[in-house]
Amino acid sequence: MAWALARVDPVGFRSLLRLVERGARVKATGFGRVDFDVPVTLKAIAEVNPDALMFGTDPPSTRSPRPFARSDIDVLRNALDPVHARRALHDNASAWYRRPERSPSP
Repeated sequence: MAWALARVDPVGFRSLLRLVERGARVKATGFGRVDFDVPVTLKAIAEVNPDALMFGTDPPSTRSPRPFARSDIDVLRNALDPVHARRALHDNASAWYRRPERSPSP
């Protein structure tokens, strides 16, 4: 488990991971607003519960020093293996909102 997170409260992060173990979901967003190692954090959450991560974008009105960028998707894809990345980018949210899978159109 990755615990060496720069400038993250280790007690708070351990508490978050305990919640994730029990089924809490985490919206992976706002990468421009944080000062910790995002890839390490994403990996740790996915290791504890592969169903937990749901990628999202910040609203355009955020006060973040850097709003959402398409490169945020690459951060997630590079941090996780392809199966966990697909789950975080699509499958977990679909399951959370109980949307059935659609067959691709011919």
